Amino acid sequence: MALSLSAVASDAIVPADTPYPGTLAVKLDLTDAPKRVFRVQETLPVAQPGPLTLYYPQWIPGEHSPSGPINNVAGLTITASGRQLPWRRDLRDMFAIHVDVPQGASQLELSFQFLSPGEGGSFGASPSSTPDLVDVEFNQVAFYPAGHYTRQIRIQPTVTLPAGWQFATALETASSSGATTTFKPLGFDDFVDSPLLAGAHFNRVDLAPGGRTPVHLTVVADEAGQVKLDDRQVEQHRALVAQAEKLFGTHHYAHYDFLLTLSDHTGHFGLEHHQSSDDRLPADFLTDKSSYALMASLMPHEYVHSWCGKFRRPARLWAPDFNTTEEDDLLWVYEGLTDYWSGVLSARSGLWTPAQYRDSMAEIAASMSHRTGRAWRSLQDTADAAPLTYYGGGGWGNWRRGTDFYPEGQLLWLDVDTQIRALSGGKRSLDDFARLFFGMDPGSHVTRTYTFDDVVAALNQVQPHDWKGFLRQRLDYTGPELPEHGIERSGWKLVYDDKPSAFAKSMESLTHGANLAYSIGLSVSAKGEIRDVQWDGPAFKAGLVPGLTIVAVNGKDYSPQALKDAVTAAKGGSAPIELLVKNIDLYSTVKVDYHGGLRYPHLARAGGKDLFGAIAAPLK
Repeated sequence: MALSLSAVASDAIVPADTPYPGTLAVKLDLTDAPKRVFRVQETLPVAQPGPLTLYYPQWIPGEHSPSGPINNVAGLTITASGRQLPWRRDLRDMFAIHVDVPQGASQLELSFQFLSPGEGGSFGASPSSTPDLVDVEFNQVAFYPAGHYTRQIRIQPTVTLPAGWQFATALETASSSGATTTFKPLGFDDFVDSPLLAGAHFNRVDLAPGGRTPVHLTVVADEAGQVKLDDRQVEQHRALVAQAEKLFGTHHYAHYDFLLTLSDHTGHFGLEHHQSSDDRLPADFLTDKSSYALMASLMPHEYVHSWCGKFRRPARLWAPDFNTTEEDDLLWVYEGLTDYWSGVLSARSGLWTPAQYRDSMAEIAASMSHRTGRAWRSLQDTADAAPLTYYGGGGWGNWRRGTDFYPEGQLLWLDVDTQIRALSGGKRSLDDFARLFFGMDPGSHVTRTYTFDDVVAALNQVQPHDWKGFLRQRLDYTGPELPEHGIERSGWKLVYDDKPSAFAKSMESLTHGANLAYSIGLSVSAKGEIRDVQWDGPAFKAGLVPGLTIVAVNGKDYSPQALKDAVTAAKGGSAPIELLVKNIDLYSTVKVDYHGGLRYPHLARAGGKDLFGAIAAPLK
């Protein structure tokens, strides 16, 4: 059977909001997941013979880029009535394949493997299985027919696990037999929105005991000792659920599952879903106090997304299927506002102390203050260009700018919050915006979209002001100064001294290096690899660039501490800091003329009312 030429170089298919006839079925065999092989059998009913286009999900919600891991799909065969059919990939769209349905066929059978990577990649294209656990984002393991809204395509999943493994997912169980579970049919969009976590070492904690709406935290790890929460950690996460409910006034899920993977052999990130979150952190997250404090805000961030991002979503970040291009211009709301509230809720729930919250904001303010790339790239452009900024590569992060709509987004919304509090004499705050904008339609799972003008209108409803001008002035600004002023309005100021905060120490411990961006002007690994250099800073002017390796400091072997000691010794003097540097196979001596000593950021009181304290206080 020969495919027509038009079938392999087709124009995009416009989806219709009409039901797809029949229910797809996908059987996912994870018994070889410890070997990083997911085996898939998918059945797709067909109503008529002729050309059919199948899509592999490309734009994955929450990843904000065309990141579907299609390169990890292998062994694809398509059969009908026992006969293997030829298929071809679209020449313009690598995520589309074309097949001709033969006469008399009532369904197609797809067979393929998803080969989970062993290293590298981001999000669902990063390592997602070990000998003791597996994370499945269902967009990895299913194709769908083009031409329909994905909410109009029904699918029934079945999953088989290695013997003895337990699982958690927002999917609802229909039946179980041994290691195989069949779930209730649901829309393809909800299927993709409901990841599964499974493993040999498993712990499930009730975060809403006695509540009407179930909320659970499930932990899976490579070792049994890594899945247990102590009593304090349980209470903090229960307080997170309670504080989020008070912040937004309602919720938009029938049940919610935090799916927490603790491993040093998977990717580390968080990905939001409407009724769950895929949270992946290092193995010692629950057992090491520094790691716990540093990364405690990840789950609050993904939880807030159930309201901000899933229930309410920027209009151009909503799409009828997973292969329609999305537009990221409002990510400073979707991600920036979520990041702001993740810090606030971390403080209100006790995951962070008020001092830890301030230390976090000090690190963000210092980092964003030293974003040399603000001279040419606005905060708005970091969002507009998200498919680039997420995958911008290493080095020159301060000059190129990356996904700054997260950290600077926090400063932007702190600016908004403190402005509302100042204008209203403390009677109103961003909490009122939370209940107004995200607390509508209690219990509804149906996404409601919004525009920039909708955000402005809601802010004006909370507190009249020129919010359009306020936001655009900060979003579109290019220049040397940080355009947000929420810290100052909070009664605090950013200062530097030679003593790192506990937060900064934990960050250096986690990243295994030294961050001297605010002094000598570089960050470097434990092995001496220069990760970033401040554009036009002291290290830059001496000729250092990302990718070089520092071998020696002032004639002695390099170590992060040796470099810090040299910066300290040079303070107030005139002798430069001498570094022996390796560039591939060439060695040279570089002299850095810097004499300001070590500089680490902190927040110090500047007078007036302490709005940070008010913002971090738990809601009653």
